[in-house]
Amino acid sequence: MPNTYTQLYIQFVFAVRNRESLIQRSWKDKLYKYITGIVQNNKSKMLAINGVSDHIHIFIGYKPSIPIPDLVKDIKVASSLWIKEKSW
Repeated sequence: MPNTYTQLYIQFVFAVRNRESLIQRSWKDKLYKYITGIVQNNKSKMLAINGVSDHIHIFIGYKPSIPIPDLVKDIKVASSLWIKEKSW
């Protein structure tokens, strides 16, 4: 169908392993910006991101051309590597 419009919203919740309080206030905003870039690079739109020391909520406008498992994997792998590189 021409002119088909899809509008999907998805919320992801990522928890720190064993629900440890590892996300520090001093760098969480940088982490949120990094994750926002990952979402945008996967052709989705970040609508909201927030969390506390043991988990993060991400609310996105989802582009269905990217499989959800691939998007989740990209966010988790890239953000984890980025945190390790920063030694946080």
